[in-house]
Amino acid sequence: MATTEHPPPASRLRAWMLEGLSDMGKGSAQQQPTEPEPPHKGQPWWRVMCLTGVDYFSTLGYQPGIAALAAGLLSPIATIVLVIVTLAGALPVYRRVAKESPHGQGSIAMLERLLSFWKGKLFVLTLLGFAATDFLITITLSAADASTHLIENPHLTSTLHGHQMVITLLLIALLGAVFLKGFLEAIGVAFTLVGIYLALNAVVVAVGLWHVATAGHVVTDWTGALTTEHGNAFVMVGLALIVFPKLALGLSGFETGVAVMPHVQGDPDDTEEKPTGRIRDTKKLLTTAALVMSGFLITTSFITTLLIPEKEFRPDGAANGRALAYLAHEYLGNAFGTVYDASTIAILWFAGASAMAGLLNLMPRYLPRYGMAPHWARAVRPMVIVFTLVAFLVTWIFDADVDAQGGAYATGVLVLISSAAIAVTIAARKAGQRNWTVGFAVISAVFLYTTVVNVIERPDGVKIGACFIAGIMLLSLLSRLARAFELRVTSVSLDTMAERFVRDIASRKIRFIANEPGSRDAAEYRDKIEQIRVDNDITPQDDFVFVEVTVGDPSEFEAGLTVRGEVLHGRYRVLTLESSSIPNALAALMLYVRDTTGCIPHVYFEWTEGDPFRNFLRFFLFGQGEVAPVTREVLREAEPDRKRRPRVHVG
Repeated sequence: MATTEHPPPASRLRAWMLEGLSDMGKGSAQQQPTEPEPPHKGQPWWRVMCLTGVDYFSTLGYQPGIAALAAGLLSPIATIVLVIVTLAGALPVYRRVAKESPHGQGSIAMLERLLSFWKGKLFVLTLLGFAATDFLITITLSAADASTHLIENPHLTSTLHGHQMVITLLLIALLGAVFLKGFLEAIGVAFTLVGIYLALNAVVVAVGLWHVATAGHVVTDWTGALTTEHGNAFVMVGLALIVFPKLALGLSGFETGVAVMPHVQGDPDDTEEKPTGRIRDTKKLLTTAALVMSGFLITTSFITTLLIPEKEFRPDGAANGRALAYLAHEYLGNAFGTVYDASTIAILWFAGASAMAGLLNLMPRYLPRYGMAPHWARAVRPMVIVFTLVAFLVTWIFDADVDAQGGAYATGVLVLISSAAIAVTIAARKAGQRNWTVGFAVISAVFLYTTVVNVIERPDGVKIGACFIAGIMLLSLLSRLARAFELRVTSVSLDTMAERFVRDIASRKIRFIANEPGSRDAAEYRDKIEQIRVDNDITPQDDFVFVEVTVGDPSEFEAGLTVRGEVLHGRYRVLTLESSSIPNALAALMLYVRDTTGCIPHVYFEWTEGDPFRNFLRFFLFGQGEVAPVTREVLREAEPDRKRRPRVHVG
């Protein structure tokens, strides 16, 4: 029949959607490569800096306009405050993050190591919600600003005016289509885009400064207006300190800077355990990017504030979301302005690509390890569709408005920077570095203040972040419930004594007794054997080996299993295991023994006392509870063939 010869379209679509699991999360601590990794290869730090730059430097497309709207005439002074916070706050923090987490996992990994059990997992999920806010708003805001540059171009404005929403959605859809086709971050492309973009901005800045210098009244008009509006310099500085949280978009890019660390070449003798050269060169990357961006932030805020009429920054003004492009057209002509627009659109679009890659790198790195993502979440294409649809929704909610999305973007950026500052403060304290601890604590306080002010004045960001957090929490809980009975032991290894026990018992019928260790005296094991014999009508001639599982961190989902053997009281053979889940550890051991000996093992339990639902909750949250039926269910899912399935006996 035709259906037999040709798979149905749904099957072909499913195969295409799940083709290839995401390798974005490579390098996570859970991976255990079976072969030695090749020597670390990468590219010079200054080329990798451009990969950060497509996110960091592209904010020049909209930052001067947002700063002018937020601070008005104080924009240059508020920007200087922002630069001081960048160089004296964010830069030292992320230089320390690069040292503490040199494998691209960033500050979230640092905090994950500092917190354990469920509180650590829930905290990481919360940070992932804000990270999702950061990256998704990067996609939508960059696409919205790219469409603004396209529409406001004098050659296209009459044709495209009024279609910003459609153009923004098309740019996001194009971004998603590229990832569905298959996308590899090209440092060469980023290097070219950043090089051209910074060169064009340098020309615009130089010309702007020339016009400011040659038209002396511009500076006097600005200083006069400042004095009239705000009085003396102390009031201006005070207001700038209050206003600068609104300019927090200029702090973006640092988290991306540490995320691209694995691409940095480092020294020939670097190892994954001690990448000294990579850490040193990443610090150069972060410092150079911060200095370059700081220079552009100060100069661009200065020339845009002095040369562009205030009304043009407003939502309906020609400079809204494109202040530097306005100057490019105004002072260098439409031909140069069009080239500038094209460069800006390209780097803004590529910033969205970098953010999408960040999402695909971040989510598979954490959620599958927690058991909080379905299997299809490991495949790139389904996740691209999910993120693209969410980006559509965010664009629709904000009506593709650059200014409206600024608060949400700033909130995501500030939460991540604040968490990084707190993480390095804790790390410095644990290292006994008093001066660094005090310094990082002050920086943490500054960023926490900035975050709180931003949230109060522009609550959209925390609302969007809360939606992402709630969504991640809900989906994670449902996924963990759906995968509760999976066999989630990644590997099983036995020490010499344990192997000897298994070889010896394999010559007879393999019988294990699951024992919850108590005082571990002779009476405990003697009484346990007698109880199992009575409950299961087993003769005294049958042989047993005890299995005892100690629960470590029950919030962990996947881990390897190490089995150790010992003889207690001169006669009782005991296998001891440590795992996040007793039923999973027992099921994994039974399957391992079956596969290595070729014999079907038997395991004996006593029924658990108490309410079954409460016992299931104990299993779900703490890895224990209804051990016997859950062990059987894990075995049933892992081995569909009943004839090959290890036997579970409960008395």
